[in-house]
Amino acid sequence: SYFGPMVNDTGLLFFYGDIITYLEILRYNGKHMEKNERVLVLQYIQPGLLGLMDGSVSTLAPLFAVAFATRSSHITLLVGLSAAIGAAISMGFAEALSDTGIHTGRGHPLRRGFVTGLMTFIGGILHALPFLLPKIWHAVYLAYIIVGLELIFIAYIRNKYFKMNFLISVFQVVVGGVLVILAGI
Repeated sequence: SYFGPMVNDTGLLFFYGDIITYLEILRYNGKHMEKNERVLVLQYIQPGLLGLMDGSVSTLAPLFAVAFATRSSHITLLVGLSAAIGAAISMGFAEALSDTGIHTGRGHPLRRGFVTGLMTFIGGILHALPFLLPKIWHAVYLAYIIVGLELIFIAYIRNKYFKMNFLISVFQVVVGGVLVILAGI
């Protein structure tokens, strides 16, 4: 499949596939990525990062809202588990149905959907697991630490594979995480 600039029937230059995002991904320190690395990024890293970011952030509000409202580790764990599963199903389907992968080079949609769904579940369940602890406040503080580690890991992936500044990336994902936690409190 072709990936790059094309001219449409009106003579305007456009990019076949997703517009700017993938063109930036294809640039790697001023030179093009090797084909295998591009495939890895487009078909596994990007969908996995998307899922990890969504799972890590979207499940925070319901998790902490229930923790503060009920002060029950058991109920909070159940809500965290259901939020992680629901988010994984939603994101997996959304990614799988977003495009065929033929025009964008992003690979088979079912594989991308599975990767996105799996990483969404992992991102959502990691900070729910502390609520296995019987004392709610121990679980809350441990969950805060895990969320911080998740967000730093996301920033690391963005830095390693997309060459985004690590500190700026940490700032961006932490601000997003804090906003969602505040929404749940």
